[in-house]
Amino acid sequence: MPAILILIPSLIKIGGDTGSMLGARLSSAFHMGLGDNLRRNPVVHNSVIAASIVGFVSSISVSILVFLASSLMGFGMPFLTLLEISLIAVVIELSVVYSATVAIAFASHRFGIDPDDTVIPFIASLGDVVGVTGIFIALHLLKIL
Repeated sequence: MPAILILIPSLIKIGGDTGSMLGARLSSAFHMGLGDNLRRNPVVHNSVIAASIVGFVSSISVSILVFLASSLMGFGMPFLTLLEISLIAVVIELSVVYSATVAIAFASHRFGIDPDDTVIPFIASLGDVVGVTGIFIALHLLKIL
């Protein structure tokens, strides 16, 4: 399934990149003194919403581009299948990565460690691992693998 092989690197990067973006936003909020309460903090909520929008738009865009590229090369898959794989994988990836990002950012801030130094490197790596796992889960759920 060459189309899925084209899809994998892009999907893996979505979680790590948007999670790192979220971590940078949270870290900036902490440095400005805006990140005290996790549950009632509008900075956290707005940052997670913004990162989620970027993640889902990226996922849909990647599905379209992979469909077009694989169709032009003659080994296309149905667009809805690519979109389903992409969206299932991204939902799994973003849920895990964003939860870890918020937890690590708040924990490192609470213990006096700069969140810039802890969140982004860890989340970039976690995004890769969870991204691959999310793709395999999506392929299993759709009975492709």
